Amino acid sequence: MVVLIADNFESAGVEALRAARCEVILEPSLKDDALRDAIARTKCRVLVVRSTRVTAAMLEAGDALGLVVRAGAGVNTIDVAAASRNAVLVANCPGKNAVAVAELTFALILGLDRRLCENVADLRQKRWNKKEYSTARGLKGRTLGVVGLGRIGQIVAQRALAFEMKVVAWSRSLDEDAASALGVVRCETPAEAASRCDILSIHLAAAPQTKGMINADVLGRLKPGSFVINTARAEVMDYAALARAIREKGLRVGLDVFANEPAEGAGTFADAIVEAGGIVYGTHHIGASTDQAQDAIAAETVRIIADYANTGHVDNCVNLCARSPARYVLVVRHRNRPGVLAHALGVVSDAGVNVEEMENVICEGTEGACAQIKLDSPLDADVLAKIERGHEHVLGVSLFEIGR
Repeated sequence: MVVLIADNFESAGVEALRAARCEVILEPSLKDDALRDAIARTKCRVLVVRSTRVTAAMLEAGDALGLVVRAGAGVNTIDVAAASRNAVLVANCPGKNAVAVAELTFALILGLDRRLCENVADLRQKRWNKKEYSTARGLKGRTLGVVGLGRIGQIVAQRALAFEMKVVAWSRSLDEDAASALGVVRCETPAEAASRCDILSIHLAAAPQTKGMINADVLGRLKPGSFVINTARAEVMDYAALARAIREKGLRVGLDVFANEPAEGAGTFADAIVEAGGIVYGTHHIGASTDQAQDAIAAETVRIIADYANTGHVDNCVNLCARSPARYVLVVRHRNRPGVLAHALGVVSDAGVNVEEMENVICEGTEGACAQIKLDSPLDADVLAKIERGHEHVLGVSLFEIGR
């Protein structure tokens, strides 16, 4: 199986894929038309990317392409809708960088509280200013508001509790029982979390429903002098509203993601938020960039691909149909011989019924097998009889409605 890696990837992961008998083509600088052409040229069955964009044209270029793996948590750089139209599965590696992002979150919180950047800058200019920097508030007893309580948000909450902070949180799936188990106080809305906290930390995934969720209304609920941390996605925050809140409320802000990030790994950076004044700390979208996180992501990527190669199953697949349109299941018990399934499927096709899903389970000893064929419409008695009597190796046929 050919695996095309179109981004930087850990050498241990490359070797593990080769050990799994994959033909690995490592071309980390591929982008745009060059990547599209490489997908067609290499006839890769799997494409691995990190930050590289995967467009509809790329997905349409590969006759053999069956799986795209994002070696990271999100899939916002992949045209998932186009992948689904072209029957290409998309998987990611959620949670493997969670500790790294949580660690950076606290680095920004602690840095803002102690104004570490200004301390270092003055020392490098040979200035000693203990009086200026001796006014930190400290974290113990303060309240952290967490918006988005997935794996990263949960780890941030755990670390806040270790700092003897109070934690309030909002997440779409958070209920009172889950909040109690995590040791946090549940809020009804992001705005309520903002109104009850001293430090607001954002851990939302990028999605249509979260775009701009941290808006002027949410930011307006913050107390003057509050901290705002975003190590999630730039799309979830209204940065123009944040700039106004910095000026009007004296917020301290720590950001790892920006609305206008350079497309390449290095280049000129210009984003209006850095001109907002006040105390704004920023890092270069490095939340997941620790050796531990990258090793874990590489190992997870290898696991997904090896499982796909061996079984056809794709773990962490993000574009499976949430609810199958199948309404009936045709069960065909048969001898494990050539032509049985072709016979059954041919009769179903002649009846004008579509197969939505199917699985053929081989029994121990490999003599017998059972096919479960999910259909969008029922089959009448004559069609069932044709399947059962039309091939010598069919042992039995039954049809039942799903849920009955």
